[in-house]
Amino acid sequence: MKSNITRHLLTAATIAATIAATPFTAMAHVGEHAHAHGHGAIDSFLQAFAHPFTGADHLAAMVAVGVWSALAVRPMWRAPLAFITLLVAGCVAGFAGLVVPGVEPMIAASVLVLGLLVAVQKRMPWGVAALLAGVFAFFHGAAHGAELSADTGLMAAAALAGMALGSATLHLTGMGLGNAVLQRHPWIARAGGIATATLGAFMLTRLA
Repeated sequence: MKSNITRHLLTAATIAATIAATPFTAMAHVGEHAHAHGHGAIDSFLQAFAHPFTGADHLAAMVAVGVWSALAVRPMWRAPLAFITLLVAGCVAGFAGLVVPGVEPMIAASVLVLGLLVAVQKRMPWGVAALLAGVFAFFHGAAHGAELSADTGLMAAAALAGMALGSATLHLTGMGLGNAVLQRHPWIARAGGIATATLGAFMLTRLA
């Protein structure tokens, strides 16, 4: 009974998060224009919230973390939480102008590895899972931070909040999918994981 309640709650959260993301993502395109003219923290928040949705690499990795956590990591919220925490740390590093080496290869590797973890539904202790997700997240955050590095003060704080919320939305989507659909249809998880890993492999070959 408890697992059914949890599954229904996550499904509802996924639907709510997806619906919530739609208008914010649309508004963020307006926000980018306004942000360029210094129109404030709200524009920074909207632009940063939409940022994880605008690249296939970031979107695939964050959804994969949620799916993998739902299928194979217990408690399932710890790897996504570690991802968001280290993502914010990477963003701060990017804002500060820190040059993090190997950002693009590590992002591509994260898509490949996380896709494979989903495909095989690899179980591991939550501490190891959180560490793995966190390491990848730092490089994703550094890339985001470098792209949004013009923000300062309140606008930077709003951008960090938007980035964290956008990423959490994708994690919730993945967790909801994992609990509501993929546990009952593991072949879908395998197919999705293989597709994600293929994207990561393609990205790596383009960097070679």
